[in-house]
Amino acid sequence: RDMKEQEVYFGEIPLMTENGTFIVNGTERVIVSQLHRSPGVFFDNDEGKSHASGKVLYSARIIPYRGSWIEFDFDAKDILHVRIDRRRKLPATILLKALGYTTEEILRHFYETEQIFYRPDLDRYEKVFRFDLWKDQKITYPLIDAETDEVLPIQTTKALSKQSRKMRPRVEALDGKRIVIPKETILHKISASDVIDLRTGLVLLECNEEITEEKLQELREAGINEFEILFFDNIKISGAIRETLLLDKTTNEEEAIIEIYRRMRPGDPPTVESARRLFEDLFFNKVYYDLSKVGRDKLNRKLKLDVPIDHQTLRKEDILAVMRHLFDIKNRKGKGDDIDHLGNRRIRAVGELIENQYRVGLRRMERTIKERMNMQELDTLMPHDLIHSKSVSSVIKEFFGSSQLSQFMDQINPLAEVTHKRRLSALGPGGLTRDRAGFEVRDVHSTHY
Repeated sequence: RDMKEQEVYFGEIPLMTENGTFIVNGTERVIVSQLHRSPGVFFDNDEGKSHASGKVLYSARIIPYRGSWIEFDFDAKDILHVRIDRRRKLPATILLKALGYTTEEILRHFYETEQIFYRPDLDRYEKVFRFDLWKDQKITYPLIDAETDEVLPIQTTKALSKQSRKMRPRVEALDGKRIVIPKETILHKISASDVIDLRTGLVLLECNEEITEEKLQELREAGINEFEILFFDNIKISGAIRETLLLDKTTNEEEAIIEIYRRMRPGDPPTVESARRLFEDLFFNKVYYDLSKVGRDKLNRKLKLDVPIDHQTLRKEDILAVMRHLFDIKNRKGKGDDIDHLGNRRIRAVGELIENQYRVGLRRMERTIKERMNMQELDTLMPHDLIHSKSVSSVIKEFFGSSQLSQFMDQINPLAEVTHKRRLSALGPGGLTRDRAGFEVRDVHSTHY
């Protein structure tokens, strides 16, 4: 294919004067810098205001420089929902399944597991004791070492880490050993993985299924003497992820992606191909999603990740880490952020504001070029037949002429000029609107000093 090269006129941009002003149509104007929310991830809670019961609901948002927002929030029933671009809510585990995680992987990421053994010769259940899991819990049955049958007389009213000085080293010494447990303590616990009868190939116990007397009977009859359960107590460690998975009707990656497509494009008949393409474009395509270097840095610092700073789209590990951090905050292992803290805001100066406008103009130009290429014969065309500078220059003209941030310069006295140029505004495109700005945004914050 032969290439035709030609210099093309792309319009004009006003030059900044030495004093930091612009001369547009013969008048001096100032572009005020904009204060906006920094891209990154923010964790927040409603301080018990949104639900009648006064329960504190926690939420998280991943805000990119440009692209779709992801918001996670717990409801009053402890179910974790996700919203993409302010659309209708979905159970958050659907998003994880669409990223390729299985139910078992999701559960193991959020919960610790315990191994349970059945001893047919002694007709009793045993488990591997983990002190790190149980140190803040109360154990209501006597601790019996499975090897020596020695009984530790612990105080059942106190947590293990609060036991007497004499007792605690003996409890810690059991760490990693097997202890005998009453059968009642396994009932109503949750299985951590599928348990399969190898002789028939049937699944006797599904992952995330509650263990009942009948299930234990089936396992004993099938000769299965080992399985794993999830560790959570609904007090210090919430069962929210497990509850969310019960609500989530999708079983594999394809169903999850189609479910997300239905929420994003209601009314469109979904195909696996189009759904996957939309999902990829939402968060993993540089054209539509950009965290910016600031956003990536904030994400890395908050979630203690080590991702190169020029990787400016999301990764599936990032989404999982955000959910994990939110889950930890819910379990009171961390604290939320303050949106009005100046560390969570940044300044868009003139250059960046113009850059964003220019991008809009180039997008429009791209569309008109594509339309023209479809209409005309390509053999005789030259670049300047396709490219009109109007689409770009009109956007720039509009920005300098009538944007909220482009203001007629205050020239009453030299001080008025200087203060006008130094002003910051939270209004403008992509910022707040006057009627939406609440009391907190207008308030003085301790970081202003």
